[in-house]
Amino acid sequence: MYREILHETALKAPSSSGVYMWRNAEDTVIYVGKAKNLKNRLSSYFSGKKDIKTRLLVSNAKSIEYITTANEYEAFLLENNLIKKYNPKYNINLKDGKSYPSLRITNEDFPRLFKTRNILHDGSVYFGPYPDATALDTFIDTLYEIYPLRHCKKFARKETPCLYYHMGQCKAPCCGKISKESYNEFFGEISDLLKENGDETTKKLTAKMKEAAAALNFEKAARLRDGLRALMVMQNQNIVESFDLEDRDYLAWYREGELVSFTVLKIRGGKLLGRDNHRATSLNDDDELLSEFMCAYYSSKEEVPPKVYVSTKEGLDLLSRWLKEELTADCQVIYIEKDSEEGGYHKASINMAFQNAKEDIIRRLRERGDMPALQELKDILGLKSLPVRIEGFDIAHIGGKFPVASLISFYNGNPDKKNYRYFRLKTTDGYIDDFQSMREATSRRYTRLLNEQAELPDLILIDGGIGQVNAVDQVLKSLDLDIPIAGLAKRDEEIWRPYAEKPVCLPKRSDALRLLQRVRDETHRFATSRNQRLRTKENVVSIFLEIPGIGEKRARLLTKKFTTLENMCNAEESAIAEALHVRADEATEIILAAKNLLHRRNERKEEQKKSLQAAGTTWQKAAEAQYIDDLAGAALRAAEEEPPFTK
Repeated sequence: MYREILHETALKAPSSSGVYMWRNAEDTVIYVGKAKNLKNRLSSYFSGKKDIKTRLLVSNAKSIEYITTANEYEAFLLENNLIKKYNPKYNINLKDGKSYPSLRITNEDFPRLFKTRNILHDGSVYFGPYPDATALDTFIDTLYEIYPLRHCKKFARKETPCLYYHMGQCKAPCCGKISKESYNEFFGEISDLLKENGDETTKKLTAKMKEAAAALNFEKAARLRDGLRALMVMQNQNIVESFDLEDRDYLAWYREGELVSFTVLKIRGGKLLGRDNHRATSLNDDDELLSEFMCAYYSSKEEVPPKVYVSTKEGLDLLSRWLKEELTADCQVIYIEKDSEEGGYHKASINMAFQNAKEDIIRRLRERGDMPALQELKDILGLKSLPVRIEGFDIAHIGGKFPVASLISFYNGNPDKKNYRYFRLKTTDGYIDDFQSMREATSRRYTRLLNEQAELPDLILIDGGIGQVNAVDQVLKSLDLDIPIAGLAKRDEEIWRPYAEKPVCLPKRSDALRLLQRVRDETHRFATSRNQRLRTKENVVSIFLEIPGIGEKRARLLTKKFTTLENMCNAEESAIAEALHVRADEATEIILAAKNLLHRRNERKEEQKKSLQAAGTTWQKAAEAQYIDDLAGAALRAAEEEPPFTK
């Protein structure tokens, strides 16, 4: 509705630097951006194919405003101020950051401790937050092993203690087995573990442990010893040390569409003392994300270390100038290429930050179900409904041997591994025909689903091009099924629909393309792994074990001597007798049995080859007939649509 007005505004913008603001129908600022050239930047939103995040912005906007500046640095400062003023929906703000868990000790006569993300002002004591939730879980489990604390959520007086008491993991305060003072002594020791940091805590608790041992209170001394070990485990989960004691931060980010996750590793005194993960949504270009985040993350001079290492090289001069002039911070912003062969410790730290950010994006996609990708896929392929259930197929074989078809399932954009299947293909064993392999796999799958009246997928994705897609379409038509099909060709990442004249090509940043790539890659991984297991099994199970009278020991001797069944059948009886240490008559029986086995194997291979060739010819004729019918139908439709010839 507003697209033409927005486009016209963009074309009339000046060719100077400045800041622009997008507003929605309620006149709320939803995005603020800066540009060296306002006209070029705004016009780019309406030219060519755009990814989902850009289309999302344009579809939600009603108007564009812009403010010109004298230079790019002024635009940088103005953008930062306007973002803080309006808190736009599609700009980075750190309120979306993940909340880290804390350890809570409840305000009760007989307290309980557990991990929580909710802070209640009820007199409870909290420690944290802790960036590494896994380390905190390990620490809490260790505390429960060391201290006999209550496990029940609600404290209630009882006459009979629970199983934890009999296991020695609880002192049963509910039954009056321990006094309030004795019970709370445990939490005094736990608080000492957590109140202070580093060497001071270790020294203090070590002294208390020695005092308890000297007073012959060996139980308390043992608890303090184990508590110190648990504390060191938790701290070491998140410590990276170097010989460089200078304070510094390592900053990296990862994005999928409009979702962006940033990770900051905070090195102080040569140790990693903190890892900050921040979640955001942003429609900025990749080269502008770093400056937008740093302006929101560093708000005072005290927060800025002497050096900040980053994984993006664009805009570093502006950032350094901003840190110096606005925050009066003497800080170097240094670019580290995470994929370079050099870099040593700094490169490893940047890669660590990058992997943390990437893992957070994966969690976010899993949490939200990747709905933007499903919606884009529905629109692009013209589907009747969201492709909530996607099933993908791929074929794996080695020269036609051990052909396997993989079937993987994605639900709401995420792998649904309990519905993974594989098919040991029968019609193409020893015969390479990917089209026939796809026909067999899909025919077996959907014939079974029909017979069981089970749920059908919303979309089928084939790892291949137009040939494989058409082959599967023939199977579905023969089963009278109307399931959308798409194929993803590896070379150019083209999307093919049945009998299409040309493929659908999506931008590299497209959420829909990313989802299809994930499905395709998972089908390939699953098929290849199964094919490898079959090859390994074939190599492990000896053919000589099929000979009557041959066990594992004799099979190893024959394998070592002859390697293959053919070599054994061509050998002399004396060689068999010598290899197995048997009499001549027994060697004769063994070699006759081996020749019979080889003859049966050759007959089976020949029969299978003939049947496969016949099946392939039948499928090929059917495909050719279907193709001719399709061409004839298209020609008739074209003739009906053309106007009659007139002079």
